[in-house]
Amino acid sequence: MNESGRVEAFSDGVFAIAITLLVLEIKVPPHAGDHLWSSLGEMWPSYAAYAVTFLIIGIMWINHHTIFQYIARVDRTLLFLNLLLLMCVAALPWPAGLMAEYLRDGHASHVAAAVYSLFMVAHAVAYQALWWHLTRTGHLFDGRVDIAAARATRRRFAVGSVVYPVTVGLAFVSAPLTLAVHGALAVYYAFNQVPVPTREQEPAVAGADG
Repeated sequence: MNESGRVEAFSDGVFAIAITLLVLEIKVPPHAGDHLWSSLGEMWPSYAAYAVTFLIIGIMWINHHTIFQYIARVDRTLLFLNLLLLMCVAALPWPAGLMAEYLRDGHASHVAAAVYSLFMVAHAVAYQALWWHLTRTGHLFDGRVDIAAARATRRRFAVGSVVYPVTVGLAFVSAPLTLAVHGALAVYYAFNQVPVPTREQEPAVAGADG
């Protein structure tokens, strides 16, 4: 396994653990008895936070995997930037749990949604930093990548760094709407992604959300 393969394998493990831990935030209703159906229905914030965050982490993983398909070597800076990204990924079950717990709780719901959005801001910034480092000189890419064209995608690749801060403000308007917007953004980035330009003009997909 080459250097980039080792980094990707380690990263895959972090993604897998984070996405698995999400389900632990969905608790079994205690002592529900004959009211189990209604108790399960009342847990909709947990289901919503789980579904949205699962989708977000899944899109992150797809984008990360696609980028690393074109990385032939790694340097120390890339290792630290990748660790920063993984730190954001590994922490996502916590804001997801916060949203599940406080989504319907008045003022606390706004705080929970703001914290959730701030984690997404951190994720977007980390992804942007990773991409900017890779495209700065292009020396870590393999020979298939068109370096000049890849560098030209920086602005569009950084869209998430602009959009996610807006959701922090939206959190103080409506927490459920904020969670819905994050879900919509994840779906958008799943179908509208920035290509990694190749010399063969056969672009692969690298995420626009960071």
